[in-house]
Amino acid sequence: MSEIKNIAVLTSGGDAPGMNAAIRAVVRAGIYHGLNVFGVKRGYDGLVKGDIVPMDAKSVANIIQRGGTILKTARSEEFKTYEGRKQAYENIKRFGIDALVVIGGDGTFTGASKFIEEFDVPIIGLPGTIDNDLAGTDFTIGYDTAINTVVDAVDKIRDTAESHDRLFVIEVMGRDSGLIAIRSGISTGAEAVLIPELEVDYNAIMKRLDQTRKNKSSRIIIVAEGDDEGGLVVADKIKENFPHYDVRVSILGHIQRGGKPTCMDRVLASRLGVAAVEGLLAGRKGEMAGLICGDVQFTPFGKAIKHIDKINTNLTRIVEILSL
Repeated sequence: MSEIKNIAVLTSGGDAPGMNAAIRAVVRAGIYHGLNVFGVKRGYDGLVKGDIVPMDAKSVANIIQRGGTILKTARSEEFKTYEGRKQAYENIKRFGIDALVVIGGDGTFTGASKFIEEFDVPIIGLPGTIDNDLAGTDFTIGYDTAINTVVDAVDKIRDTAESHDRLFVIEVMGRDSGLIAIRSGISTGAEAVLIPELEVDYNAIMKRLDQTRKNKSSRIIIVAEGDDEGGLVVADKIKENFPHYDVRVSILGHIQRGGKPTCMDRVLASRLGVAAVEGLLAGRKGEMAGLICGDVQFTPFGKAIKHIDKINTNLTRIVEILSL
C-alpha cells in the first residue's frame, strides 16, 4: 500500500493551453483518492522559495476552459544549483509533501530527474508544451490548441492575401521542432513549409512558386522560428527572385501559447492528470505519463526528453503534392 498522503503539483517552463485542465485533474484525482494536495506557485522557483499553498476541489473550479496556468510558471536559476534543490527539498518536507506532479517539457523533466537522483522524491511528469517534441506521447498538452490557433490566424491572413494578390511568409513557433509548422502548413494549404529538421531547398521553393503563380491569387509559406533563415530572411530571398510579388511577413509569436484549450487538449490533460496521481500511488517515479495509440503509458524521463528530431517525411511530401 502506498505511503503517499500529500502531493504537490507545479507547472514549469513555457505555458501551454491545457495546463489548467491538468492541474484540475491532479487536484481532484488526489482528493478522490484521499490525498491532501498542494499547489506550488511559479514552478521550481516556488519550490525553492516555499511558495506552496493547499488546494481543494473549489480552488480548481471553472479553470478547465482557461489558457495559461493558475499556478504561474517561471525559470529558476536557483533550482539549477544543488543548494537550491536542497532548499526545495527542505520546503516540501516542511509541508509534509511526499510526492510531486510536474507539468512541463524537457527542462522540467531534466530538473525533476536531478531532484530524484539527489533526494529520492517520487515525481511523475505531464507533457505540457505546445511543441509536441517529447518522446513517449503522441501529443503533448497544448499542441492541438496551438496548431488550431495557427490555422485560424493563417485562414484570416489568406483572406487578405487573396484580396491583394499577396504572398505571405508566416513565422510560427518551433525553435527546435517543426511539428507546429508542418501540420498547420498542411491544414492551411501552404505552398511551402520550412522547418529546422530539414535543409531549405530554395531552388525547389522558387520553382514551385513560379509554376503556380498563374493559378493562385494568394500564396502562403510557413516558417518555423527555429529555422536559421527566419521569416524576414525568407521573405527577402523571395523578393530577390520574384520582385513582382507583393511579399508580406507575419510573425504569429506568443498568441500561439494562449487561448482556450481545445476539447482534445482538455481531455488529454484530464486523462494524464488522473494517471499521474494513480501512477504515484502505484509506486511509479521518474516517469512521464503520455498517451500512445489511445492508451496511457509511462516513459522514463531520460527517454521522454530526447527530442523527436526526425520529421515524418510523408507529411512534407503531402505539402509538396497538394501545393500545386
